[in-house]
Amino acid sequence: MNEQVTSTTEAIHSAGSTTDNSRLHNPSVRGFASDNYSGVHPEVLAALASANGGHQVSYGEDVYTARLQEVMEQQFGPGIECFPVFNGTGANVLSLQSLLPRWGAVVCASTAHINMDENGAPERIGGMKLLHVPTTDGKLTPELIDREAWGWGDEHRAQPLAVSITQTTELGTCYSPEEVRAIADHAHAKGMKLHMDGARLANAAAHLGVPLRAFTRDAGVDILSFGGTKNGLLFGEVVVALNPDAAHGLKYLRKMNMQLASKMRFISAQFIALLEDGLWLRSAGHANAMASRLRTAINSIDGVEPTQETQSNGVFAILPEGVADRLRSSFAFYDWDAARREVRWMCSFDTTEDDIDAFVSAIKRELAAG
Repeated sequence: MNEQVTSTTEAIHSAGSTTDNSRLHNPSVRGFASDNYSGVHPEVLAALASANGGHQVSYGEDVYTARLQEVMEQQFGPGIECFPVFNGTGANVLSLQSLLPRWGAVVCASTAHINMDENGAPERIGGMKLLHVPTTDGKLTPELIDREAWGWGDEHRAQPLAVSITQTTELGTCYSPEEVRAIADHAHAKGMKLHMDGARLANAAAHLGVPLRAFTRDAGVDILSFGGTKNGLLFGEVVVALNPDAAHGLKYLRKMNMQLASKMRFISAQFIALLEDGLWLRSAGHANAMASRLRTAINSIDGVEPTQETQSNGVFAILPEGVADRLRSSFAFYDWDAARREVRWMCSFDTTEDDIDAFVSAIKRELAAG
């Protein structure tokens, strides 16, 4: 998806006034463009403030990063290795690099973020070939993987040695633990390793109602990009080597890829706040619930055609000609497939029931206007 903001969206963000002269935006304005649009959860901001002050050893030798390792082990079990990084693209590239030799290739869905939204970083920076497969719901299956998992020993073909899946997918759908296990077993039987892009991992857990490890480590995932930014963090993700024997050189690759934070305590402190007391699940569960509220409402509106199951915090739908552009005069959101008039509406940890109800009313109003 090409997330280009329209002039109407820009107008939304500049609209309104605030009595706080230090603010350049109106904090009462919300939209449905992306869960990256939301601010930072207050509990995360408090954790950042608590981690501030005094001196701590740089480059990950601080007490917060040591504590993060312990907290992650509580979620995924002992023997894992954690590598905080700045962003999701960096996490994905770093993870995949650690799984592959220079001649390696990755099988992924055509809609995968690594294929559509990372500006060629896996291939240009990571030095790997992406072998992408079309899917109708964003999910790979063993059968779909086999469309590109071939040619081993052929020196003319990049060697398919890893599979990358996204949880939840870019289409808002969710792999069950059994589906992940089937992919992992299939990939491992072929000598391939499995990476999971978990930008919205918490939303998947909230939907499935199972622990994080149930559909990651216990299901055979070798390495995980654990997302935080879309779930209320200021910045930061964590590469989690669930099977350290499958991932090589992460310590060195992180620095080479410019993903080694000098003041790493501020990434680690955010994840500690997210994970220690269940904030990750409360925030993701709320975002999912708001998406479910929106989906339930549009199911009864003539003229709105949902296109995917709503299994996380995103709703996908087709609107009549012209309706999306009129709606964007009041609410920010993106086209997903403009040729089909398909749009994507994302909910966040701070989306409210009033936000949903106001948006639904606006949809009905614009449909009636014709």
